[in-house]
Amino acid sequence: MLSTYQPCELVSVKKRLHGRKYTIRIQESPEGGYTGQCLELPGAISEGETLDELKSNMTEAIQLVLDGLEIMSKKDKKIVIEVQS
Repeated sequence: MLSTYQPCELVSVKKRLHGRKYTIRIQESPEGGYTGQCLELPGAISEGETLDELKSNMTEAIQLVLDGLEIMSKKDKKIVIEVQS
């Protein structure tokens, strides 16, 4: 079944966590409140009745995704790269 959800408004907000900035795509829900998705970590998704609540919930969602990635990759070899924009 296709959703009839139509975003009323799209906004980008930068959140800082561990010295990093994350862009949150925010959609205003027709039923009230907001949903958000982190563009850099697509698995970090949350919602809130207000923008302040959404920001708080997104911070927690981002932290949970980062914690999960850290746990899953402890045994993996890693490299760090820098991409110039």
